[in-house]
Amino acid sequence: MKKLFAVVLMAVAFAMPSKAQFSWGIQAGLNMSNVSVKDAADNVGGAIESRTGFFVGPTVKFSLPIVGLGIDASALYDQREGKAGDETVKAQSIQIPINVRYGIGLGSIAEVFAFAGPQFGFKLSGDKNYGVADWTLKSSTFSANIGIGATVLSKLQAKLNYNIALGTTGEFESVNKTIQQVADAKFNAWQVSLAYFF
Repeated sequence: MKKLFAVVLMAVAFAMPSKAQFSWGIQAGLNMSNVSVKDAADNVGGAIESRTGFFVGPTVKFSLPIVGLGIDASALYDQREGKAGDETVKAQSIQIPINVRYGIGLGSIAEVFAFAGPQFGFKLSGDKNYGVADWTLKSSTFSANIGIGATVLSKLQAKLNYNIALGTTGEFESVNKTIQQVADAKFNAWQVSLAYFF
């Protein structure tokens, strides 16, 4: 029985890719960053103001044999910003979101879908010295996405999602009244994007 079950699982695994539909394209969008810093007023001399950044890169999507179910993934150059006093903090990274999506088709004209999944980030740059404080990005980050979207004519896709930092994005280290202080920071973001599939 166990051998039969294993054979059935292998057959399903080999059959699924043959029926899966694959598309690739280019995605670009805006980050509306929400930078939260623990004890920001004490550590960096004021609140962190949110700023708009952007992201761009290749994207792929797989439509699985199960009706409505799919997976999408991207490799995105991502820039997020926050402003502390007169200084602008820029976090630049490669972000790799992998989302499971469930869509409802409206014939061949359009599809609306919801999606969620993990996102892995790898630092390119962002460390900065302010003279009285240092901003240091983590070399890698982990976050999650949840959102909705629509595809028109199987080519043009629009998405809106919230990207939630699941750990520390970076640290502010400052000297305030001769006392060294460290504050953890997180970059969350509302994101809107457009993608074109070839």
